[in-house]
Amino acid sequence: MADNNLRIVVERNPSESKLSELNIKGWPKWGCSPGKYQLKFDAEETCYLLKGKVRAYPKGSSEFVEFGAGDLVIIPKGLSCTWDVSVAVDKHYKFESSSSSSSQ
Repeated sequence: MADNNLRIVVERNPSESKLSELNIKGWPKWGCSPGKYQLKFDAEETCYLLKGKVRAYPKGSSEFVEFGAGDLVIIPKGLSCTWDVSVAVDKHYKFESSSSSSSQ
């Protein structure tokens, strides 16, 4: 199965109402210093960058997706990529759990 459909989606400067609707401030936080990180996402992750700048290189691709402070990013389940962090990252994040697909 090709990984071509595993795309990182970046929404630049989402509205305050969307951020509060997602309850981003209630999500856990994570940060890292500049450097290169090999990451594999075993679950879909949605994150909102408070600070930082990242180029994500999906495995097997020479293309990259760039995102940074103020961006809402959705990383698909199953994606392996290298994060080239040029500015230290501070973000809120949430993983989608495959077991709770019930809607409220």
